[in-house]
Amino acid sequence: MKLYVKKILILSFLIVLFINLNIVYATDNNADAPEITSGAAILIDNKTNRVLYDKNANERMFPASTTKIMTALLVLENCDLDETVTASYDALMNIPEGYVSAEIQGEEQFTVEQLLEMLLVHSANDAANVLAEYVGGSIESFISMMNTKVNELGLTNTHFTNPYGLQEDNHYTTAYDLAEIMQYCIQNDDFRRIAGSVSCSIPATNKSGVRSYTSTNQLILPDSPNYYSYVTVGKTGFTTEAGRCLVSCAYRNDIELTCVILGGTLSDDGISSRFTDSISLYEYGFNHFSLKNIANPGDIITAIEVSNATPDTKSLDLAFVDSIYALVNNSDLDTNYIPEIYLNSDISAPIAEGDVLGKAIYTIDGISYEADIVATHTVENSQLLQFILQIGGLFIAFLITFVIFFSNRKKKKDLSNI
Repeated sequence: MKLYVKKILILSFLIVLFINLNIVYATDNNADAPEITSGAAILIDNKTNRVLYDKNANERMFPASTTKIMTALLVLENCDLDETVTASYDALMNIPEGYVSAEIQGEEQFTVEQLLEMLLVHSANDAANVLAEYVGGSIESFISMMNTKVNELGLTNTHFTNPYGLQEDNHYTTAYDLAEIMQYCIQNDDFRRIAGSVSCSIPATNKSGVRSYTSTNQLILPDSPNYYSYVTVGKTGFTTEAGRCLVSCAYRNDIELTCVILGGTLSDDGISSRFTDSISLYEYGFNHFSLKNIANPGDIITAIEVSNATPDTKSLDLAFVDSIYALVNNSDLDTNYIPEIYLNSDISAPIAEGDVLGKAIYTIDGISYEADIVATHTVENSQLLQFILQIGGLFIAFLITFVIFFSNRKKKKDLSNI
């Protein structure tokens, strides 16, 4: 009985210790960060991939219409914007009541770009199905393409079962994975442009008149109380189960951040936490972190002696070939960071000016920044060494010739005595 009680006490102690460690970790990891009400969030610097804030960032959540950024990505990777798409009746049949649509009609024709505008600006679910069927040949095939891309990106906590965010148990992602997807998406200029549009106007088609839509992302709407001028791109999402979701990017002072909010809530006065939490996190990131220039091209990092070089060139300075910028906390802006230097193992003359002879790596807050280091001048072979090598070669050649000559002479002599 006593042993049993002892085990219970030890287990209780470990649980309390684990909880406290998690609290300490969260506090240290998000020092001075704001409190947010949404279920999960992440703030990442796009250049260094440094995580500046996270809350349940690796917990599987429902993405709702933020799913559409993956749909848009695959469309852009497989289509030209001016291709004509005809909406099929099959693609339009399965949109549940209450889900946003552009009221696309069967056999209605659009360009790929127009459908992408309806998809990303208006969040039209029927546009997602039409594009998915067009690109994949069927919606099922397109879903397979989505999950193949997930695997290519190395995301282990994301799985899609539809192209627009229909609420389904096996349709999930995480704040971290969704940030990774967005970082990949914004490498495409057309995605940036369309997903950053305040509004769009779809010309009259063979079935309908002009359609005009305003973005669902209040962060980019100048007349919105949630307007945040630094946001450049974003996509909202909502289902009852997923809550209010938003994935977006913002740029200020040469820093671009990606922010993901999942499981957001609506306050009593109608304010969505997906917008207020995003603004709070962006302000935290931009106000607490800066890019620090820690190296410039031509800066001397170290000096070496090249043993087989001429006396006037053997002393060699090594310099950076590129600039290095690190994202650091503002409290560390005056810190003098020291790199680890890794030199090539085969350094010997001759060496040309600009030859890469190694690399320098700075490790700051768990992130590695590296740049090649190069020779600042030409290093020539020592003429004395060359002379010694030449004399040695001649001596060896003479010795071989001498041995062969007297060996042949001896053989001839032995033959004459037979």
